[in-house]
Amino acid sequence: MKKVNGNQIIELFEQFSPKQYAMEEDPIGLHVGQLNKTVTKVMIALDVLEEVVDEAIEQGVELIIAHHPLIYRPLKRIDTMAAGGRIIEKLIKHDIAVYAAHTNLDVAKGGVNDLLAEALQLQDTQVLVPTYETRLKKLVVYVPAAAEQKVRDSLGKAGAGAIGNYSDCSFSSEGTGRFLPGEGSQPVIGSKGKLEAVAEIRIETVFPENIEKKVLAAMMKAHPYEEVAYDIYQLENQGESLGLGKIGILAEEMTLEQFAEHVKVTLDVDKVRVVGDLQSPIKKVAVLGGDGNKYFATAKFKGADVYVTGDMYYHTAHDAMMLGLNIVDPGHNVEKVMKKGVARILGEMCRERNFDVEFIPSQLNTDPFRFI
Repeated sequence: MKKVNGNQIIELFEQFSPKQYAMEEDPIGLHVGQLNKTVTKVMIALDVLEEVVDEAIEQGVELIIAHHPLIYRPLKRIDTMAAGGRIIEKLIKHDIAVYAAHTNLDVAKGGVNDLLAEALQLQDTQVLVPTYETRLKKLVVYVPAAAEQKVRDSLGKAGAGAIGNYSDCSFSSEGTGRFLPGEGSQPVIGSKGKLEAVAEIRIETVFPENIEKKVLAAMMKAHPYEEVAYDIYQLENQGESLGLGKIGILAEEMTLEQFAEHVKVTLDVDKVRVVGDLQSPIKKVAVLGGDGNKYFATAKFKGADVYVTGDMYYHTAHDAMMLGLNIVDPGHNVEKVMKKGVARILGEMCRERNFDVEFIPSQLNTDPFRFI
């Protein structure tokens, strides 16, 4: 197993949840501490409260990756007699770094809203509120014929060649590559000082720009040549649309009352707030983690029978009623689904690379609300 530092872990995380997905002025990134240190245990948390920091200390954690930013607004002081100051003091004393991934994790494939839609068992999901369109690039690489399949397989495993519901898409053409190995070279094919002509395959494939480093690393590792000849082109083709929330359909129609019970079970909450006729038929569902007040009209416009979101305002609920849109509000804390989800995804990414690091979800309930 390979020892890794915090920078390597965050580099992997940002392949999954890139910073450019975040909304403007969202305070994401490193909040406390430093990443240039060996990290063996990472805690995934929804909120960074004092009890969560105590949990991290007890578990021997060196890095916390949180969804909600610890420092949302600029600090004017750090008073260690107050709870906010004590949190920072404990983190620094115990050398625990905190990294926040907020709206970028909401938008990411496999992020908060995908996890919520999956938990609600929605099918044929689409983005509710598009906020980001991935840019596509094309990779062209020249490979000796004997290594063609190895390189092609490695590119596919790295995520290149994904188009819609298809994966491993590529094109090949045959040709002749020529090169003259010079002093200091160690050619796999040919000899120093002798012009060589080799039957080569030109492989073309596409990839989203956020995985460029991963794709190039996979290509270099699989390619037999000492010096790899390749080109990268920026494409005008429309990339994948990403954004806030998801909208999809249920396998079977329910009444609003039945669906509210379904939400309680699948999102692990005791109570939900419901707006609408409890006997309304529910088939198409929109879901947006956190505070989704701004987007209820979008959910209605896209044909949702019900909108699942948190922190619903009184007057917004009236507006939704007038539009004929049902609402189920399970609270903001249902975003806790990201704890196990992100721990699983990062754990799989690190196991693939033989990284010696453990990811654990925080076990604490940080919901400030109780129903009596």
